[in-house]
Amino acid sequence: MPNDPLSEVFAALADPTRRAILARLAAGEATVTDLSEPFQMSAPAVTKHLKVLQRAGLISQSRQAQWRPCKLEAKPLQDASDWIAQYRQFWEESFDRLEDYLKELQGTELGNEEKEDDSKQ
Repeated sequence: MPNDPLSEVFAALADPTRRAILARLAAGEATVTDLSEPFQMSAPAVTKHLKVLQRAGLISQSRQAQWRPCKLEAKPLQDASDWIAQYRQFWEESFDRLEDYLKELQGTELGNEEKEDDSKQ
C-alpha cells in the first residue's frame, strides 16, 4: 500500500537528524555541504536524509550554477499541524473533565473535614 502524503511527512519527521536539518533550513536556504557540517556524517549520508525530506515534500532543491541549495517547504508541516489540531479539542476536553473531577473530589474532602470538625465540638 503506497504511503499517503501525511504518512510520508510523519515518517520523515521521525528522525532527529531530519528534524535538525529542517530546523537549519527554517533559517534559510543551505547547500548539502552547509547541512553536513553539524553532523558527523558524510555528504552522501546527508543526501539520503534530504531525499526522504524531499519525497515528503518538506524541502525543495534548486540549481544555482554547481550548487543545489535546499529550501524548507512549509505546506506539508501545516498539513501535519492541522491533522494534529483535530485531536487538540479531544485532549483539552479530557483535561477539562479531569479538572472538574479533581475539584469535585477536593470539595468532597473539604466537606468531610468540615463535618469532622463539627462533630469534635
